[in-house]
Amino acid sequence: MFERFIVATDLSPASEAMVGCLAGLAAFGARHALLLQCLDMQQAISTALSYSTAALEAVLARQKARLEAQGFEVDTRIAPGFAKSEINRIAQEEDYALIVVGSHGHNIVGEALLGGVASEVVHGATRPVLIVRLERRKESGEVCLLPADCDLASHVLFPTDFSANADHAFTVVEHLVASGARRVTLLHVSDAMRNDAEANDIERARLEDMRKRLERLGDVAVDTELAAGKPYLKIVEVARARGVHLIAMGSQGRGFVPELFLGSVSHQVARHAPAPVLLVPMLR
Repeated sequence: MFERFIVATDLSPASEAMVGCLAGLAAFGARHALLLQCLDMQQAISTALSYSTAALEAVLARQKARLEAQGFEVDTRIAPGFAKSEINRIAQEEDYALIVVGSHGHNIVGEALLGGVASEVVHGATRPVLIVRLERRKESGEVCLLPADCDLASHVLFPTDFSANADHAFTVVEHLVASGARRVTLLHVSDAMRNDAEANDIERARLEDMRKRLERLGDVAVDTELAAGKPYLKIVEVARARGVHLIAMGSQGRGFVPELFLGSVSHQVARHAPAPVLLVPMLR
């Protein structure tokens, strides 16, 4: 389902680490990658004045080779303009199915996690965005927080609040299962203060219906879990306890206000999750 995808790079060590661990996307049909570097006007002028275009292209070529070694066909492009707008524009106009960005304590351009380009890409995205978590280690530099062999299809966690966006995101999970995801955990987190047996029964029934839908699509093991607590904390806790390889969820939930994205559950999950996070935007 993600045959054509964009990998956003800023040619930093973080991006270098990210491009080396995307082989798991092949399980979901990924074949053709666009390795995209965006330069705003100031960066473009600086690059031209420093005569560093050749060096920039050399780094792109090295990253292209790393993606090709993972089995992808790769095009490279240096595009003028702000990454936060250009990446989404190119994805929509040229029909790329997925955008991949890297992020850690600081994102791929060195700004606060999801406070800069990564946040803006998700905020304006009309395509799913895969946020690949990176960690800066003193002894080895940038390291991808991905499971062994980058096996994203091994175990997918899908948290749902049963909102319209979550329902849309579930269709993406269905595609992941049809493409080869082998295990899925369906999770709904209720308010810890609520004690409503009837509502809990309804939510369990909803999760059970979703389980049956997935099992009809392929050879997949599906677990369901109804939990109580603060949503993002519980999602991260379940992801860590169950050793999931990918978290897929809607980028908006009930009562979502675009201007408040940075306080949303999806943002907090992307910030703290022990696995890559696939954020699926609302249909527009």
